Amino acid sequence: MAKTIQEREQAGAGTAVTRVNSRRRFSITPYLFILPHLIFFAIFVGYPFVSGLVYSTFQYNFLTPENNTFVGLGNYANLFNPQSREFDLFWNALGNTGIFMLWSVPSLVIIPLLLAVLLNTKLPGRNIYRAIIFAPWVLSVSVISLLWYWIFQSNGGLVNSYAKALGIFGTDGPPRWLSTLPAAWVAITIATVWWTMGFNMIILLAALQDIPEQLYEAATIDGANTWQKFWRITLPLLQAVLVFVITITIIASFNLFGQPLFMTNNGPSRGTEPVMFRIYDEGFSRNAQGSAAAMSFVVALIMIVISYLNFRLFRQRDTNY
Repeated sequence: MAKTIQEREQAGAGTAVTRVNSRRRFSITPYLFILPHLIFFAIFVGYPFVSGLVYSTFQYNFLTPENNTFVGLGNYANLFNPQSREFDLFWNALGNTGIFMLWSVPSLVIIPLLLAVLLNTKLPGRNIYRAIIFAPWVLSVSVISLLWYWIFQSNGGLVNSYAKALGIFGTDGPPRWLSTLPAAWVAITIATVWWTMGFNMIILLAALQDIPEQLYEAATIDGANTWQKFWRITLPLLQAVLVFVITITIIASFNLFGQPLFMTNNGPSRGTEPVMFRIYDEGFSRNAQGSAAAMSFVVALIMIVISYLNFRLFRQRDTNY
């Protein structure tokens, strides 16, 4: 009897070991499922990244590869050398992008948030309003820019025509929106906010609909008013989504390109030229791909730092709630 029990225990132990070994056995099947993504990533992200890093260390020109010379960190040094040509052009364009970011990011967070809160109520026809606000986002940047170009035209534009008729700007007349600063930034920001606020609104609206209604009902019973419910319930529960929205909006602001090009031709006097256009012009108009690659990596590093600080700031605020 004892021998039979011992044999059963040994057999059970052997079966358990076999099961563990089978679990640890290598299987290539999961890797085959992610292989297409890895190939796509390697071709369209990995290879361009490595190539750009290599190009940034050369005085590189695609048209004359035989004349390419290794300069090490020379292209990066030029960006921080006040005596170089690239210094003024790059930092002017980067400063313009920073100005646009300061104008657009708060607008593209606050306005969509307020619209999302409003359209999350039982407003009659709210689905129609959601569609109307989101609709411009599906249009191309060229369509949006040309539309607002005609709206802000100094002579015959919709804004100035109504302003003159109503006498809003007095004897001085309406500003030349597309050829003076800061009026040009106002026009570009309005066009951008109108174009993209629907996307942020949809993201925030989806997050609002995930907040349990019982929390607001309990707050109402406790005597909380609308502002207190928004500040104490809505904002804290939206914090993770707000971090995401702010981050992607900052990244999108750094990618500013078409609006100044079509609306102001990057004027007046490069006053609205964004850094992405400067990189494009450096790489394809001057055929200085090495310098353009260096500019790209500096901008990417700045974006990474800003995104990191953004996450750190909201993480600290999260611990205070």
